[in-house]
Amino acid sequence: MGVEGGAQPGPDGALRCPWGLSAEDYVAYHDKEWGRPVHGDDALYERLCLEAFQSGLSWLTILRRREGFRAAFAGFRIAEVAAFTEEDEARLLGDTGIIRNRAKIQAAVANAKVAASLGEGGLDSLVWSFAPDPEGRPAPRTHTEIPAVTDESKALAKDLKKKGFRFVGPTTAYALMQACGLVNDHLADCWARGEMRAGAG
Repeated sequence: MGVEGGAQPGPDGALRCPWGLSAEDYVAYHDKEWGRPVHGDDALYERLCLEAFQSGLSWLTILRRREGFRAAFAGFRIAEVAAFTEEDEARLLGDTGIIRNRAKIQAAVANAKVAASLGEGGLDSLVWSFAPDPEGRPAPRTHTEIPAVTDESKALAKDLKKKGFRFVGPTTAYALMQACGLVNDHLADCWARGEMRAGAG
């Protein structure tokens, strides 16, 4: 058994972060995506949008609608979403495959325009410039040791907002950093943490 509050064994016996076992949909996301380095403007834009839509909701709600979001937002291709019109926003408000929140929809379109203005590779460079030293913090043994915000996420959120991005507070910025591998917040005994240290970093 894993330590109390720490990594727990899954059906295959491998230790995982407890949240990664809390729902079937989470297992693959935990094992194959969360915490692994994500590069590319469109890929990071997708994660930024999804984290913003998640604000105030369960991540599971977003994960189960991910394909709906991709269909609604042109595969999160920045150049295409940046060209969305008010008619597109109205269409999105009627799309049951996504979270129909007017402010978040408008933010996603506005953020695409800002991302496009940064030029090719601009969003990737901006986000990754805030990646902290991977050895700067001990591996968390329980979820209580994982912060909700950090100095780096505050700085990232501040810079994103300065450039015109919306729905990018420090908590959302830190969730983005966790999901995209800027930090490795898999618990110390989680098998995925060990794999990332040995492989992708």
